[in-house]
Amino acid sequence: MSFLSRPSSLSHFLIAYPSLRWMPCQSWGFLRWPGLDGFMRLLVVFLLWSMLSEIRFIPSSSMYPTLRVGDRIIVEKASYYIRSPAINDIVTFFDPTQPSEDTEKNVFIKRIVAKAGDFVEVNNGLLYVNGIPQKEDFIAEPPKYTSNLARVPKGHVYVLGDNRNKSYDSHFWGSLPMKNIIGRFVTCCNRPSKR
Repeated sequence: MSFLSRPSSLSHFLIAYPSLRWMPCQSWGFLRWPGLDGFMRLLVVFLLWSMLSEIRFIPSSSMYPTLRVGDRIIVEKASYYIRSPAINDIVTFFDPTQPSEDTEKNVFIKRIVAKAGDFVEVNNGLLYVNGIPQKEDFIAEPPKYTSNLARVPKGHVYVLGDNRNKSYDSHFWGSLPMKNIIGRFVTCCNRPSKR
């Protein structure tokens, strides 16, 4: 008889001792190698994850202080199949100034501040949507530029970076077509936790 097949006195003690009977390791079956079912489930989860989400890096300070240069973020791509983009969603999208046939498209990340039918204007350091000044405590500093009153057309949204004065966004090139949106920012996956 080998050492592994013969129960030891320690294992008899662990199984017989009343306060240790709740332990899941009484039967070491939970350490078994997963079968084909387990691998198929893992493969399905991996495929769904890769189709419905992606990890991106932040290359610029246009979304500071919300996102910093070098942050890794998780972007989910599924929710906009069942709902429209909402105000204050942070979205990734293809550069709307590039031709659609261009295969190497730039990807930006900005915050949606207005949707189709809204009137947008930046004046005196404030963003106005439909004539109402917006309270934005997440921006780096008030915008130092002004933009003329513009109406967001159907099928478009208006996006601005949180670092308003250092962001290449809708105040340069206008409203963003919703077909350019890749997905919605979910979370940072590398930022250290605050103590």
